[in-house]
Amino acid sequence: MEVYSSEIAKLIEELGRLPGIGSKSAQRLAFHIINMKEEDVRRLSETMVHAKQNVRYCKECYTLTDQELCPICANERRNHKVIMVVENPRDLAAYEKTGKYEGVYHVLHGAISPMLGIGPNDIKLKELMHRLQGDIEELILATNSSLEGETTAMYISKLVKPTGIRITQIASGVPVGGDLEYIDEVTLLRALEGRVEL
Repeated sequence: MEVYSSEIAKLIEELGRLPGIGSKSAQRLAFHIINMKEEDVRRLSETMVHAKQNVRYCKECYTLTDQELCPICANERRNHKVIMVVENPRDLAAYEKTGKYEGVYHVLHGAISPMLGIGPNDIKLKELMHRLQGDIEELILATNSSLEGETTAMYISKLVKPTGIRITQIASGVPVGGDLEYIDEVTLLRALEGRVEL
């Protein structure tokens, strides 16, 4: 027996496709949207469509932005000779919340995972190696403390070592298996300050 009419069921189904949204959350969101003013729903949908059409990769660090360069890469006060490598834009945002890191970033958009069929060519490694041909003093590896994150860090380290660029990795304090986006600023700051040479 159908509980909801087809329009409501379709909305719940679409919302349920979003990551981290289970069936109960999808229902809650669907009913919230249905009870919103029509102009608010229209503004929400237009905002989503505009974001999809206008957001792209920063041409330097590959985070998501609606400009050619993201605000961090465009900031001349940042130290462009120090690059922190992170797996995704959420990790970048987590480090920015500390307010203490003054370098720039490189977003890989993933990690090497042979089990999932993700190799070095499937993430933004070529782009990183291209950036390292410039005047770079230090590369900070801030991948997640998972098997994939560690594999990626070791792979990058082996690629970069022959260039003579100083390579460091964020220190412990970040729990193994933990995603950077969920870790508090103090822990992230301690990990950054206690980074170790590779």
